[in-house]
Amino acid sequence: MYPHERSLVKKLADQPFALIGVNSDKDREMISKVCKEKSITWRSFWNGPEGTGGPISSKWNVSGWPTIYILDEKGTIRFKNARGKKMDEAITELLAEMGHEVDLSNHLQESEKANEEAEKNDKKKDADPLP
Repeated sequence: MYPHERSLVKKLADQPFALIGVNSDKDREMISKVCKEKSITWRSFWNGPEGTGGPISSKWNVSGWPTIYILDEKGTIRFKNARGKKMDEAITELLAEMGHEVDLSNHLQESEKANEEAEKNDKKKDADPLP
């Protein structure tokens, strides 16, 4: 999931698009570590020490993780739990309504390919003997 989100943030950097995360881990230090390891560069809020029972998930009636809400420019929830290609289609539709044409038709495949390459490189680095 993170590679797709990371790729969207990069591809849509010049568009009226924002990705916001809510993290339900109870350990705030672990969250920082994971954000660095997974290159999570978008704004991510902590749901508090209550974890999945924290204030954000309670207010938004989140009962499962991850829950994805896609909002329009007025803040109205237009799509819920759209993932992968469905997420790309939802974002494309909302941006088009605002007069911004984007092509995300091959985005999912491109982000998956980039992720596979990154994983191969990571495995290769792990397999290389230390100097």
